[in-house]
Amino acid sequence: MKGRPVGALIALSMCAFAFVTTETLPIGLLLPISEDLDVSPFQVGLLVTSYGLVVVLATIPLTRLTGRIPRRFLLAGLVTVYVVSTGVTAAASGYGVLLTARLVTALSQALFWALAIPTASALFPTRIRGRVISVVMAGTSLAAVLGVPTGTWLGEQVGWRTPFLVLSGIGLVAALAIVALVPTEAPDEASSARGSAPDARRYRLLLVLSALAVTGAFASFTYVTSFLVTVSGFAAAATGALLLARGVAGIGGVFAGGVLVDRDPWVATLAPVLLQAVALLGLFTLGTVPVAAVVLVALAGTAFSALTTVLGSRILQVAPGRTDLAAAGISTSINVGITVGALAGGLLLPI
Repeated sequence: MKGRPVGALIALSMCAFAFVTTETLPIGLLLPISEDLDVSPFQVGLLVTSYGLVVVLATIPLTRLTGRIPRRFLLAGLVTVYVVSTGVTAAASGYGVLLTARLVTALSQALFWALAIPTASALFPTRIRGRVISVVMAGTSLAAVLGVPTGTWLGEQVGWRTPFLVLSGIGLVAALAIVALVPTEAPDEASSARGSAPDARRYRLLLVLSALAVTGAFASFTYVTSFLVTVSGFAAAATGALLLARGVAGIGGVFAGGVLVDRDPWVATLAPVLLQAVALLGLFTLGTVPVAAVVLVALAGTAFSALTTVLGSRILQVAPGRTDLAAAGISTSINVGITVGALAGGLLLPI
């Protein structure tokens, strides 16, 4: 029995890896997809934009609609939807089919983020909740470091459809593990169904904090490659390695955030935001120094990844009602920040 919670936790992390990789992979495969389906790169870009918009709009309504379904069945069902829709993505014969499949996948992802954190935390003692959540969130960091680069390389070597087929297979393994390992219980019976210290004011503060912090992070990340080349003086060919370093630092930030939030939730909430502010201000003042730029970009990645773990743990403490709805609210807030930040970064880039 002892191995069941660990196996379920790994399955949830696999799902996070698969969802995040699937969401952003079309960016890396922009040209192969556009050439194969005879559509413009702009239309391929819409595959990512529309995906994110669906997640923003659907997370809270879907969470409300499915609140009475046991998480084991609901998780297994939505991951099965992911498996099928991602398989359809791989087999799509035209842009319309591809876009429809992507939107269905986005619907399953919208609900996943409301369920994954409460489900994972209910499997283990409360005292290690932050570290448990960090394992789930590590899947998102690995998607950036390993999933998208590998999927892009594989798509360039053997065709853009293959990586989506592989991701569908990963989802299938995760779905089977969820069926076998996640316990069946009514949503209200789970130990993480309600906040351990409900506080509506602090929850609203977390919503605002997450939206602002993520907006700032993505506004800067949108033009980080251009910054490293034009300001820091790196060759364009070196930016891939520099972004990899940022991603690796982000994995460290995920686990650091998990450890810190278990020890001191208040410090853990403030530290990533302050670290991000220091890193971005440092880039403004020291960005022309190559070594400093690398260190500061890595610190920004560490701060952002730590923040996502901390937010996941904090909502389980201060959620004023059901934790799945609280998680849905934070997920929506984060995705709004991503969308607004990317837009702001795009507008600032020419300045």
